[in-house]
Amino acid sequence: MIHHIIGKLLQGRYQIVQSLGAGVFGQTYIALDVDYPDNAKCVVKLIKASSFESSYLDTLRLLFLTETQTLKLLGSHEQIPEFIACFEENKRFYLVQEYIEGHALTAELPIEQEWGSVWSEREVVEFLLDVLGILEFVHSQGVIHCDIKPENLIRRAGDSKLVLIDFGSIQSIDFGIGAELPIHRIPVTSLGYIPPEQFIGETQPNSDIYALGMIAIQALTGLEPLQLKVAPDTNEIIWRSPNTPVNDYLAAVLSQMIRYDYKNRFQSAGEVLRVLQQIIWESPPVEILTANDKISLETTIKDDLKNPAERKLSPLLTGMKVGLVANSLLMGFGVYSLINTSGGYSESETLNQAKKEYQAGDLQEAIALAKSIPAHSNVYPEAQATIEEWQEQWQVAAQQYQIAVTAFNKSRWSDVVDAARQIPDISYWQSKIDKLVQQAYINIEAQTQDLLAKAYESANIKDFSGALQYLRQIPKESSAGAIVQDKLAEYNRKRQIRAAYFLNKAYNQASIGDFNSAIKFLKNIPQDTLVSAEAQLKLNEYTRKQRVVAEHQKVASAKKANLFVSKNSNTRIEYLQGVNYLQEVNIR
Repeated sequence: MIHHIIGKLLQGRYQIVQSLGAGVFGQTYIALDVDYPDNAKCVVKLIKASSFESSYLDTLRLLFLTETQTLKLLGSHEQIPEFIACFEENKRFYLVQEYIEGHALTAELPIEQEWGSVWSEREVVEFLLDVLGILEFVHSQGVIHCDIKPENLIRRAGDSKLVLIDFGSIQSIDFGIGAELPIHRIPVTSLGYIPPEQFIGETQPNSDIYALGMIAIQALTGLEPLQLKVAPDTNEIIWRSPNTPVNDYLAAVLSQMIRYDYKNRFQSAGEVLRVLQQIIWESPPVEILTANDKISLETTIKDDLKNPAERKLSPLLTGMKVGLVANSLLMGFGVYSLINTSGGYSESETLNQAKKEYQAGDLQEAIALAKSIPAHSNVYPEAQATIEEWQEQWQVAAQQYQIAVTAFNKSRWSDVVDAARQIPDISYWQSKIDKLVQQAYINIEAQTQDLLAKAYESANIKDFSGALQYLRQIPKESSAGAIVQDKLAEYNRKRQIRAAYFLNKAYNQASIGDFNSAIKFLKNIPQDTLVSAEAQLKLNEYTRKQRVVAEHQKVASAKKANLFVSKNSNTRIEYLQGVNYLQEVNIR
C-alpha cells in the first residue's frame, strides 16, 4: 500500500510524499497541495475498508459523509487541525486536513528517566488544563477521539500550543464501534493509553480522560503505561510510589481519571477542569487569620456545604477543602474569640432567641426581640442589620412560595422546583415548600417515563426528529438526566446519518434522471441537520430540472398529438374524396 501510493497524485491535487504511519482505522500520509504555488503541506488519511462489496461500501460511504461533517465543525477549534477536503477515489475514502508544524509530545516526555526529565506538578497541571479544554470542545460536538496518546498531541512550532491531531479515528458518542476492538489491530503506541471498556466496544467520553491521565502519570513518573503495575484484586493501576513527588490533591485527581471502571471516573472533561482550577486557586492561606478572614472562610464553608451544586465542587475535593479551611480557622480562633466576646451575654442570648423565632416562622416576635436590644449594646448593630435582612428574606420567601403554589396548581413541575430554590434558608418556609417539591418530583418522574416511552417509540420507527422533541420536553430536574443526554446524543447522531442517507439516495435517483424520487428523498431531510443546507440547494436544483423535463415531455406530447391529428385529417379527406367519387360514379 505504502509503496504504491507514494508519489501518487490524488484528485489531481494532493501529491503523496511521505507516510506518517498507520492507525486502527487508516493510513496517514503527508502530501503537497500542488494547487498552491508554495506546495503547502497537508495531511491525507486513507480510511481502511475491510471489504469492497457494494453494500459495505454504501454503508461506509454514508458514515464517511456524516463524520466529515463533524470534522468540519471540530476544525473550527484553534487547537485542532482545520478540515480541508474529503473525497472518494477508486472506492477508497480520503480525508485532507491541515498539517501542523511542530513536534509530538513524545519528545518532551521522560522515558525510564533517560530521555528528558520528569515534569513538575505545575507543568502537569498546565498540560492537563490545556488538553482538557480541547476535549471539552470535542465531546460537546458529540464525538470521542478514541486515540489520545503522546504521538497525537503536537507542540505547534508557531505558538507552542498543544494541538490534538488524528481525528480519523473518532467515534460518535453512544453510536458504537459495533464490535470488540481486537488487540492485534491496535498500534503499539496506543497500547496502555486505551481504557478497558474500549476493547469491548463500550467507549465512553471519559475514555479519552483515562488516556490523558495516563500521559500525565507518565510525565510525573517517567514510566510508560505498560510498565505500571496493576492491583490483582481491583484491576486499578498502581502508579504512585515514595519516589514520586506529587501532592495528595493532584494524585487523587489523576487516580480518579484512570479508574478501571469508567463509572467511577470523572464523567466529563469539564468536571476535571473545575477540580484542577480549584486546586490551583483555592489553596488555604498560610498566615494567621484575622476576624474578617474567619468570617469569609466560614461563609465559604457554609456555602459549600449548603449549595454544593451551585459551587460545583467535586465530591473528591469537598472533604479536602473543608478540612483545610477548618484547620485555618483553628489557627485564628483565639484572635477571633478575643474580638467578639465583648458583647453583653444577655443581649447575645436575646438575639439568638430572636433568630430561633424567625426560623420557626414568627417574624413579628423575632423582630420585637431584636428591637429590644439597647443601642449602647455591642450587639445592637448586628441586631439592626439582622432585622433588615429578615424582612427582605421573608418577603422573597413568601413571593417564591406563592409562585411555587401557582405553578403546582397548573402542573408546571419544573417551575415548582425552580421557585423552591429561590426560597431563602428559613426553616419555616423550607418545611412548607418541601411537600410541594416532593410531589413535583414524583410528577416529574412520571412525566419523564411517559416522554421517554414516546421517544423510544418514535426512534423505533426511525422518526428521530420526533424522538428528540420528546426528549427535549423532559424536565432537567428528572433523575433520568444522564439517560436523556445519552439518548439526545444518540438520536441526534442517527438523525444526522439518516439525513445523509436520504441525501445520498437523492443523488442516486437524480443521476438516472428520476428527479421526482430525488425530491421526495430531499423533503425527508430535517431543516437543522448537517446536510440540510446542501439538501435545500439540491432541492431547488432538482425542482428546476423536473420542470424542464416536464416541459420537454409536454412539448413532445403536443408534437405527437399534432402529428396524429394531421395523419387522421389527411385520411378523412381521402376518405371523403373517395365517397364523393363513388357517388359521382353511381349518379353516372
